[in-house]
Amino acid sequence: MPTAASATESAIEDTPAPARPEVDGRTKPKRQPRYHVVLWNDDDHTYQYVVVMLQSLFGHPPERGYRLAKEVDTQGRVIVLTTTREHAELKRDQIHAFGYDRLLARSKGSMKASIEAEE
Repeated sequence: MPTAASATESAIEDTPAPARPEVDGRTKPKRQPRYHVVLWNDDDHTYQYVVVMLQSLFGHPPERGYRLAKEVDTQGRVIVLTTTREHAELKRDQIHAFGYDRLLARSKGSMKASIEAEE
């Protein structure tokens, strides 16, 4: 006569495994939509401020920070990062919280940034 423990083990062994989705080699995991973090130009922040901010918030080396600062100055806007929506929102908010440019008396606050869906 089987014991209660062996009956339980037998019931567990007879339970079918949960169904797994079949992978046929063509199926790829769905990728999250990507978003750009866009920095907008203004006349109240120096190149040095932009370079330091980009290095501090994004880890961009000074050379890349300078190139991005020049692009935002000449083009009016520049994409500084492309990432997931939540990360893009965080980085936009960090730009908004970075503070004013201490090298310019007229600077009253942070630079402006936005996020937009990647096309």
